[in-house]
Amino acid sequence: MSSDESAAQDAFLEADVFARDCGSRDVLQNLTSRWGLLALLALTEGDYRFNALRRRVDGVSERMLSQTLQTLERDGFVTRTVLQSIPPRVEYSLTDLGRTVAVSVTALIEQVEGAVPTVMAARKSYDERTARTTS
Repeated sequence: MSSDESAAQDAFLEADVFARDCGSRDVLQNLTSRWGLLALLALTEGDYRFNALRRRVDGVSERMLSQTLQTLERDGFVTRTVLQSIPPRVEYSLTDLGRTVAVSVTALIEQVEGAVPTVMAARKSYDERTARTTS
């Protein structure tokens, strides 16, 4: 195999989320974590300062939100901007990549929210069936 073929094969493996060494797995894991998805979705509403974002993403700890935002920034989905003021303020916003991904995430969230009654009915049915078989 030539070095060009090897490089092409490596590029293919990196783009295949099912491959063990795929680079997209880490990115996908970071993005689809509970707080990653919620932070990304909240930022579709506009720029947020840290504490405002923390209030918007109800239930996230300061430490988890900080780690999540650092990860999203490292992956290129979020931009952190330090505003020159006293005291200094920091705002978070989506990058172009973050906005592009957020469109798909928003569609997924809307589908899930719309399916909640169906999911709850399925859970109830499942729980009733399993309760009968374990009794």
